Amino acid sequence: MRTPALGGISPRITGKQTMNGFIFYRGKSPIDNAPLIGIATLESDNRKTGNLIQTWILREDISPTMARSIGEDRSFCGDCSVRDACYVNWGQAPSSIWHAYHRGGYVDLRRKPSMMRRIVSGRVVRMGAAGDPAMIPLQHWLRVLEGADGWTGYSHQWKHPWAQPMRELTMASVESLEDQDLARSMGWRTYRIRRQDEPLEFNEIACPSDTTGRKCIDCVACDGALKPSAASVAIVVHGSRASKW
Repeated sequence: MRTPALGGISPRITGKQTMNGFIFYRGKSPIDNAPLIGIATLESDNRKTGNLIQTWILREDISPTMARSIGEDRSFCGDCSVRDACYVNWGQAPSSIWHAYHRGGYVDLRRKPSMMRRIVSGRVVRMGAAGDPAMIPLQHWLRVLEGADGWTGYSHQWKHPWAQPMRELTMASVESLEDQDLARSMGWRTYRIRRQDEPLEFNEIACPSDTTGRKCIDCVACDGALKPSAASVAIVVHGSRASKW
């Protein structure tokens, strides 16, 4: 984790092929045993996060939009308390990535950890641009993150016993002070959504995107409980969620 970058390597070119991303996981959802895939894409124009490596946890057998429409998104989003105010546009990037996967658009690196390490080296990884990171077991994330300069991650699955190993890498997403207290008692750092008029709690900082416009790639505060004394983070509700809060 956060090992020195390997200099002089251009990870996006493999032979004659330009690599847009790679497959790092195929397995079953801990929620319902549905088939899941984990895809990492290498370039992003997300203005809030910056150019992180973005990772996507999706159903393998049905498109994200179909999964949302028939309630099968629980396989990869789990028990998300803000499902109806989700900020992800499932018909855009997640859908495009799902279709690209089925066209063979991503290199399968599940058995090539050294190549994965070289690609990720010196980069910051966003765990779960869509889908909940806890749906993929910890050991697979450790392979992705080896050599990375940092990562960010959030999970709404923090109450489940099977999700507990993920507290080392991800923040517990909470929407109430009661849940924040419970998550902290279980060893998680928290990422809390708050109203503009709500004060910060003990050992909690305002998300720098609120206060200074700092991008996630330059902050990396939301990296779990490997540093248990680090402050938790709170962000003012924004975007599509604001009207529903």
